[in-house]
Amino acid sequence: MRRFFIAGNWKMNLDRAASVELAAGIVSALGDISQLDVAICPPAVYLEAVASELSASPIALGSQDMHDQSCGAFTGELSGPMLTDVGCQYVILGHSERRHLMGEEDTQVNKKLHAALLHGLSPIVCVGETLSDRQAGRTMDVIRDQFEGSLAGLTDVQMGITTIAYEPVWAIGTGEVATPDQAQQVHADLRSLIENSYNLAVGSGVRIQYGGSVKPSNAADLLAQPDIDGALVGGAALDVESFTGIIQQVPGY
Repeated sequence: MRRFFIAGNWKMNLDRAASVELAAGIVSALGDISQLDVAICPPAVYLEAVASELSASPIALGSQDMHDQSCGAFTGELSGPMLTDVGCQYVILGHSERRHLMGEEDTQVNKKLHAALLHGLSPIVCVGETLSDRQAGRTMDVIRDQFEGSLAGLTDVQMGITTIAYEPVWAIGTGEVATPDQAQQVHADLRSLIENSYNLAVGSGVRIQYGGSVKPSNAADLLAQPDIDGALVGGAALDVESFTGIIQQVPGY
């Protein structure tokens, strides 16, 4: 049975003191949580400080991105070994902001994915359509292309430890959110795509998160859907009450 997984993406927000305070607050609020998996992904410069706050907690640490090479002349980049060295267990790859603002393509995401797995990081790979794609009826064409390009070349085992985050671009940071039915439909289609590409066991085991203006007020309806296994949370992850409020909406919490 798939375990729910809630991850907070802090993006380029907060300073060191606020990051430590937020991490400490989440740890205190959640205690020894064991019903689901939880991760937080602070800005890279605060990874080590946040790791210290999480050291005695089941809450995992994640990075917001990484480079596909393990070392070298790549100014400003972070490698897989660097991330594991400071305690990261997860890494977000192919977020729509990197795809659309930084021009990151599926081939780059795929290289990072294989590097993450090589260095023992659990990837969260983001896919999602723009508003114009949805209006043109191209949602699953876009999702399929991103899946086939970004997640190419994985073994059954590697696919099984990779999380996919469906994030409709039009809902990220806009206050708009896909209806539970809209989100479930894409998640179900994506799961069928995994099953057809691998097998039923792999498809039924992969966790698929929803992301896009998730908050405590809409989380319960989204997380009640059969193919939604958690959430990749943006703005609501920057506040202890709102982030833990989403977690409290997980079925069986």
